[in-house]
Amino acid sequence: MEAFLVSTGVVGVAEIGDKTQLLALVLATRYRAPLPIIAGILIATIANHALAATAGIIVADILGPDMLRKALGVSFLAMAVWIMIPDKVDDEETRPPGRFGPFLATLIVFFLVEIGDKTQIATIALSARFDALVAVTAGTTLGMMLANIPVVLIGKAAATKIPMQAAHAIAALIFAAMGVMALLNVGNLFGWS
Repeated sequence: MEAFLVSTGVVGVAEIGDKTQLLALVLATRYRAPLPIIAGILIATIANHALAATAGIIVADILGPDMLRKALGVSFLAMAVWIMIPDKVDDEETRPPGRFGPFLATLIVFFLVEIGDKTQIATIALSARFDALVAVTAGTTLGMMLANIPVVLIGKAAATKIPMQAAHAIAALIFAAMGVMALLNVGNLFGWS
């Protein structure tokens, strides 16, 4: 349950102002079809984050406990810094394929834009940390949906009302705390041992 809750919270907050959230806004504005867009985001996120979580478990197995703890500590600290760098959406990167409807266009573009994104990297790190493929995938997917559904449903109004700097600062603090805890080998918090 901890893996699910931490993954949901961290990714939900980290996604605010992320380029995939901005993409959700672009798609909602272009297609004005919220349900197919939400379904496309959901399927793309499940697929992308399941692959990322699998990669995290493989990395954890390869590195071993001590090296993994150090690598995660550094990774979480790097994520804390990266979260504070605002994302921009490239027009070319987010241009939905013209021949597809809103669902398929969202599915394809969202999956591709999420590759190498902050939330995908966070999913890899969280999965390596918790060794819980299903819980991390479900949690990070829920976090993505919690951040993106309001943007799709109420569009620009939602995107401009969310205090992005505060959300980024909270996410950065969470990642920094997890990084420091990992590097210092703090045993009881977040289940580190």
